[in-house]
This record gives sequence, structure tokens and C-alpha cells, in this order.
Amino acid sequence: MLTTQNETSAKLDLSWIRSQFPSLAQTVNGHPAAFLDGPGGTQVPQRVIDAVSDYLSHSNANTCGAYATSRRTNAMIDQARSAMADFLNCDPDEIVFGPNMTSLTFAMSRAIGRQVGPGNEIVLTQLDHDANVSPWRALEETGAIVRFVDINEVDCTLNLNDMAHKIGSHTRLVAVGYASNAVGTINNVKEVVRLAHAAGAMAYIDAVHYAPHGPIDVRALDCDFLVCSTYKFFGPHMGVLYGKREHLKRLRPYKVRANTDAAPQRWEWGTLNHECIAGITACVDYLADLGRRVEPTASTRRGALLAAYHAIQPYERSLAERLIRELLAIPGLKLYGITDPTRFEQRCPTIAARIAGRTPLELATKLGERGFFTWDGNYYALNLTERLDVERDGGFLRIGLVHYNTTEEVDRLLSVLREIVA
Repeated sequence: MLTTQNETSAKLDLSWIRSQFPSLAQTVNGHPAAFLDGPGGTQVPQRVIDAVSDYLSHSNANTCGAYATSRRTNAMIDQARSAMADFLNCDPDEIVFGPNMTSLTFAMSRAIGRQVGPGNEIVLTQLDHDANVSPWRALEETGAIVRFVDINEVDCTLNLNDMAHKIGSHTRLVAVGYASNAVGTINNVKEVVRLAHAAGAMAYIDAVHYAPHGPIDVRALDCDFLVCSTYKFFGPHMGVLYGKREHLKRLRPYKVRANTDAAPQRWEWGTLNHECIAGITACVDYLADLGRRVEPTASTRRGALLAAYHAIQPYERSLAERLIRELLAIPGLKLYGITDPTRFEQRCPTIAARIAGRTPLELATKLGERGFFTWDGNYYALNLTERLDVERDGGFLRIGLVHYNTTEEVDRLLSVLREIVA
């Protein structure tokens, strides 16, 4: 049975949730702003803003100094590692901070590339963000061979049969997204990891898009690496990498000589963005507090995070069901991805569409004038827009929902889209 809007919203206090995000109170041309741009970066709670400001006001210093503000900075970074360890279900020394997911992946690809060698293979997919494509394709310069896994075009899902065929004895790494940032597909990453490990290869998971929508358990996945960006799940602009301890110690990073050889710090080049790292703990704690409001008996931060996502997922699914059902009724609209509501556990509430006679930019511009923040283009999912032959025509209009969005926003969006088409 499909979950109803009333059943799911009863578990989430939307008034409290929206009160946490000061940016949601904005207006555009007299219209209330509807932030439907979550896939490009979510809004942040006030506590994240406060954490960044408080760090700069009271603890701004470099690390490892023999004085108070430096010691507070060291402690703050340790706290953030612990917060992300709870978020991903790993140990704090398996957490690496960096400026963004793309930079972290380029850094890791250089180190892993030392072991790939000429003639060996890297398996990528047509569904991924280019940040999980170009860093690996750069290793073709060293003689590595890159193979691409195709999609099932009818619903934009990953063709796992093709992946099983592409992975072989020469495969050294398989890189795949947890979820598509363009069409919302959630991949069967556990099966991807199994296929990679069966061939003796490592598995590198891009969880940037999935992170705001569902719980991540790197222990259960048994992946070798997983990377995400905190600004996609209600935090500051920072990248976070999980790496199995054995890999972070075994692989040889490109780094300055003075940097320690201890993991995970050996993977963090130069001075980190301390104020944004302070905001990471705050964004994780926001989600944990949301979980405690849903399940007051949650005794650990990890347990509270799981409670939060167990309430977020059915609520977001109910919004997506409503939006997709009505979008499909708009004349001339084509929706890319899974449209069967009985399969919505296989997708995020991220919708990519095109409307005949209207460019995605035209649609996004007209919606923006009415206060609806959506995206047009390829969102760096370049292989996918080329594969679906929409890159030359402006890509998609992307509507991305998260748990602070409301039924009222969805209904207003649909009404305005119908006006534009008419």
C-alpha cells in the first residue's frame, strides 16, 4: 500500500523543520520562494550559520598550536570527524575532509592510479555526475582502459547485466553513483560492490545526491571509498570522503613533505576550511535532532539519524508521487526516469523533464520569476544527457524536492507549469 501524505507528514513536524531554515522565508516578485533546487545544494539551518560564525568569532586558528584557539580548532575537527562517522557508520579515522567531492575524487584517483597500470581497467557508468567520471578518465593518460556501463533507457536505471559483463579480471576499480543527480535513480550499490569485489576490484561510491534522502551505512555496503558533499545535506560547502582504514594507510597520497604520514590527515592537503568543518557537526546534529523528535527513545546519534531518515523517506516519496502523477498529465511533457509509483523506493524525489516547444532554460526562467527555484541543463551528468540526446537541446528541467518542501509548494508549481504550457 502506498503511504499517504497525511500519514507521512504526521511523523514530521514541518512547522518546526521550516523554522530551522531562515532562507525559506524569502520572497521573489511578491511570491513566496520555493527552493526546489536541492540537488544543486540544500539550504542550511540557523545552527549551521551560528556554528560557522561562532568558530570565526572564538576559535579561528590553524591546527596543532600550543595555545587555546588552536586546541579548540583541533577539538572541533575531531568532533566533526565523529559526527560524519556516525552519519556514515564508520570510525572517525576513516573520514577525510576536503573542499568538495570533485577535488577529493581527483586526489584519490591520482593515488589509486599509481596501482592501476597500463592495460588494466576502470569501470564507470553513463548515469554518473562527471565528478565520478573525469577523474578516472584522466588515468587513460597512464594507459588505463575505461569501460562504460550503459543504462536502461526506458527508465534511466543502471544496466547491471551490462556491468557484470564489463567487470573482468583486469578491472581494478568500479566507480558508481549511489543515486543520479539528474533523474533520481537509486542504484543497487550493494550489488555493484559485490560485483567489484568478486573481480578483486575496489568500489568507489559517489553518495553526494543520495545523502539528503536516505541513510548511508558504509559497513553494510562494504565499499572501499564513499564520497559526499555536506552542502547537499543541509551543511556548508565541504566534501567528505570515507575510506577503509587499510586503504588510507596503504595507498600513497600526493602531498607536501611536512604533512604527517598519519591517516586520515595525510590525505588532507594544506590548511582545511575550519569554519565550514565547524558547520558539519551542526548539520549532522540538525538531522539527529529531527530524528529525536520522531523517535524520542533514540539513544545514540546514529540511531537518531536513522529515525530521521525513516521519516524523511516516506514523506519525500509522497511528494514525489503527487508531483510525478500530475506532471505526466501535462500535455507535451516527457519525464525521464522511474514513473511507476510502486518502484519509487528505487528513486529520489528528483525529477528531470522536458516540455515540447519550451527549452529547459525558458521554463526555469519563467518559474524563477514566480519564486520557484529549479535548474536547467545537464548538472554535470554529461554522459547521461548525451546518451539521451538532449544535451544539444538544453538538457532537462530539474525539480528537486527535500524534506523541507511542502505539498502546497508542489501544487503551486504544478499550477504555474500548466499556465506556462497553456
